[in-house]
Amino acid sequence: MYEKYIIVKSIDEAAELLSRYSKSAKLIAGGTDLVLEIERGGHKDITTIIDLSRVPDSDKVSIDENNIIHIGPMVTHNGCLRSEIIQKYGQCLYEACEQVGSPQIRNRGTVAGNIATASPANDTISALMVLDASLELTSSKGKRLVSITDFFVGPRKTVMQPDELISDIQFLAPKKNQHSSFLKDGLRNAQAISIVNASVFLEIEEGLIKNARIALGAVGPTVFRATVAESYLVGKKPEEDVFYQAGDLAAESATPISDIRASDNYRRKMVAIHVKRALDKAVSNDSEINTHPIVLWGKAPSANLPINDDTVEFENNSIFEININGKNYQIKDAFEKNLLDLLRENVLLTGTKEGCGEGECGACTVYMDGVAVLACLIPAPRAHNCSIITVEGISENDNLHKVQQAFIEEGAVQCGYCTPGFVMSAAKLLEEKNSPSEMDIETAISGNLCRCTGYYKIVKAIEKAAGR
Repeated sequence: MYEKYIIVKSIDEAAELLSRYSKSAKLIAGGTDLVLEIERGGHKDITTIIDLSRVPDSDKVSIDENNIIHIGPMVTHNGCLRSEIIQKYGQCLYEACEQVGSPQIRNRGTVAGNIATASPANDTISALMVLDASLELTSSKGKRLVSITDFFVGPRKTVMQPDELISDIQFLAPKKNQHSSFLKDGLRNAQAISIVNASVFLEIEEGLIKNARIALGAVGPTVFRATVAESYLVGKKPEEDVFYQAGDLAAESATPISDIRASDNYRRKMVAIHVKRALDKAVSNDSEINTHPIVLWGKAPSANLPINDDTVEFENNSIFEININGKNYQIKDAFEKNLLDLLRENVLLTGTKEGCGEGECGACTVYMDGVAVLACLIPAPRAHNCSIITVEGISENDNLHKVQQAFIEEGAVQCGYCTPGFVMSAAKLLEEKNSPSEMDIETAISGNLCRCTGYYKIVKAIEKAAGR
């Protein structure tokens, strides 16, 4: 287990700390991968955690005077969905971010962090590859720019040096005659690791394909470009027969494995199908961007509020100052815990449940600085100087929250174990939309699992709370 947890105020400071602590330090952004890896006994040589999540302005998406889009190192997947710039210029990236995990996971997981993890099944990497993105890598010695296509050297292996971090993701904003799309095959509609994912980019001029990029995930040791299929498309009309052939050529470039999710043969066949469908989708221009996506932020301006004081360093005897349900606490003996255990064991707020402990079930959903997150994936030190709301804190004047009341009236509870998480997700949804559609409701609770009810009464209760 780590011995120090440092929340930094700048990227340069993080780079300097990485250099100082050499191979004994690890960066954390959203922590959706790292927290579980540590809890499962990984990274035993790591003694220092460097937290980037509260660096001011690191969660911004911007476009400069040269039409280059910049995605900061702390831009979360939901931050991409909320960005008007990504909505306008990053069709395939928007679609990829929309498919990552659940709203609570998307509120913590960052695009840069997922790139650094370098999983061959990562969704946003293929999208960024076809957008021809580059990564700015920062160390105490300076900066360098690396094409994302050249960044990966093997499963979970990259060209990044131990003292480097991703400080910017950048790509040229597509023009009107340039189109992109993303498709994914998973075992369920949410919280699914890709069996296959495919991103495509087409530039069409005078009825012919001038430029084509195809990137595939989960069918090789890294995410990669299907260059033979790309070359085949150039100079041809964007027609169905051409797209079928491109799909077949892309499938020939895949080297999938068989695992618990799918066989190699199934994956290869799905590559052909998904590439063809993604090409169709890219040229059809019928993909709709939801300009008001469900992110479970309520009125919060950001998924990560900057830290107000200077860099903070915590050790085993440190005291955390946290506002929980409107009351200020000074908490000790929680350094090695996650936020869920801190709430249940140190503050004795047991309404927040542990179902899976892995970010899969949503039973531990709480609000951190107004944003719905999974308490089991938040290191306790990260909650320092934050405002936390649990299910015990959403009622007003000793009256039940309208969602709680609707759950009772609709009988949307059986064993009740998952209910606090559903209530928290639903209450935050109603902060974003007064009259959510059924699809909005399903998106909001896609990160909450129930083994009893079948979800029908839960959906009805949320509709009732919304006045429908």
